[in-house]
Amino acid sequence: MQSMQSAFGMAQAGAPAPKINVIPSNQIAPVPDIKPSMVMPPINKTNSGIRRPKIVAAEGDFRQMKSSIEAFLIKEGVRDKVTVEITRRGLVVSLKEAGFFDSGSATVKKQSLAILAAIAESLSNYANGYRVEGHTDNVPIHSEQFRSNWELSSTRANNIMHLLTESYGLSPENVSTVGYGEYRPMDSNDTLEGRAKNRRVDIVFLNAESEKLEARAFSKEP
Repeated sequence: MQSMQSAFGMAQAGAPAPKINVIPSNQIAPVPDIKPSMVMPPINKTNSGIRRPKIVAAEGDFRQMKSSIEAFLIKEGVRDKVTVEITRRGLVVSLKEAGFFDSGSATVKKQSLAILAAIAESLSNYANGYRVEGHTDNVPIHSEQFRSNWELSSTRANNIMHLLTESYGLSPENVSTVGYGEYRPMDSNDTLEGRAKNRRVDIVFLNAESEKLEARAFSKEP
């Protein structure tokens, strides 16, 4: 007890109180920062807050992405606005005109932005390259804004690309855009249903083989 009292500056009976040492404030220095020695690999932060390293998607990943996107579409009741399939090129997400654009317009509908955000979230964990491809039917367009279907399809593709990269975090280094106009139809233009299918913007998430073919096509090597 006497030791405790002495330590806290309490005088013993009949003895003077010990002098308490006080460190002058001008001698107090902050504790220096300790830098971590481990270097973390490049990581991607998803909307859920989980940080993961980016990887190249394989066949199993494409199936998982397809299931995730389709589950969201069914849950939100918007299955008629988007189709998802796995092809030889990779995962193809087709955004139908009726769900994302007014006729003859390249402005993305505000009510469809949540769908686009969910699609981007499913793709954001992977480092694959992707293409945004605009398509129309064969009905001619000639307006103050668009000289032909080529301009319309290109502008729609570019607007989707800007949203994916600037608003939803997909890498701009991995994307390319193209407007095919009416010249890559997926169905006949002789029916209303066929023309509706042809008016679309495809997000093509490329597999490793497709990326190699594209890189070879743009390579300067013979």
